[in-house]
Amino acid sequence: MKQDYYEILGISKNATPAEIKKAYRKKAIEYHPDKNPGNKAAEEKFKKAAEAYEILSNENKKARYDQYGHAAFENGGGNGYGGGGMNMEDIFSQFGDIFGGGFGGGSFGGFSGASRGRARVKGSNLRIRVKLNLEEIANGVEKKVKVRRKVMAEGATYKTCTTCNGAGQVMRVTNTILGRMQTASTCPTCHGTGEILDKRPKNADSDGLELKEETVSIKIPAGVTEGVQLKVNGKGNAAPGNNAIDGDLIVVIEEIPHETLKREGTNLHFDLYINFSEAVLGISKNIDTVTGKVKIKIEPGTQSGKILRLRGKGLPSIDNYGNGDLLIHINVWTPQTLSTEQEAFFEANKKDENFKPNPSKLDKSFFEKVKDMFS
Repeated sequence: MKQDYYEILGISKNATPAEIKKAYRKKAIEYHPDKNPGNKAAEEKFKKAAEAYEILSNENKKARYDQYGHAAFENGGGNGYGGGGMNMEDIFSQFGDIFGGGFGGGSFGGFSGASRGRARVKGSNLRIRVKLNLEEIANGVEKKVKVRRKVMAEGATYKTCTTCNGAGQVMRVTNTILGRMQTASTCPTCHGTGEILDKRPKNADSDGLELKEETVSIKIPAGVTEGVQLKVNGKGNAAPGNNAIDGDLIVVIEEIPHETLKREGTNLHFDLYINFSEAVLGISKNIDTVTGKVKIKIEPGTQSGKILRLRGKGLPSIDNYGNGDLLIHINVWTPQTLSTEQEAFFEANKKDENFKPNPSKLDKSFFEKVKDMFS
């Protein structure tokens, strides 16, 4: 009959999660293989304590165990370890943090093979800036850029590190008040890769790498903004070794200011200047947008400061929330010099009823227009 989990950890059924964790840590330190080398009985107790903690630290599994006992996890009932007990790899991968780094962060006396300690080194990232105009931002674009990056030199080969024998870590045994402790640290020779340079081509550096220029294609989605960073995986610098992976290329977006359109998020603003006669009589105008020209109609009697909104003619949202608007700000240009005939005309009409300011309730004030613009 299997031993009761509460009895293994020496706690009551009413123990809190903190008390369960504390009890397990105490047992794990007491029966740890590094403290009990070659002691099979201690190793078995270490495994039992880990199995008990795996169940009692999980709220759902604990509830099932309290109701059905060990039968809840028999015949594939959800233990997660098939009822066959836990091996050392299970314990160290699942509960390495319980030990708080006191035993080398989870790599313990012979139970962490070379594949566990070995780090897969990644090359350094590269960073470039790409300039886009508003049309490119509106539609999305694919850019081809030349990048100088480190790559593995042709003919470079690597061999297993002789210091750590390919583990990527070196083990040290120290004497403490708790007994002999075995700890692991990154290998100083290979820096955790488990490999060192074997054959170095003439054009390679000390890591077996060389600089090469490469053309990289970058797909830039529509709606990006100034300062947005995009990542192109695997197009940064390479790292030495057969087990290494390349770094990434970080693309920083730089926006080229438009001659006539001003950006505000996904909205665009355009200042349209019309003369006095056009404001009085009305006119049609062609306006530049990021997708081409559009024709707008300015009604007779249009006042300076009026804002026309063309919905959906702004920039797309990078989050796919639709397009912003194009806001056209009407500015009536007042002539500064007049001919004799023109001056006489305006002088004659200065007191005419049609020339007197007479705003209606529909004519909004400046502050109301600003409020509408940002709503």
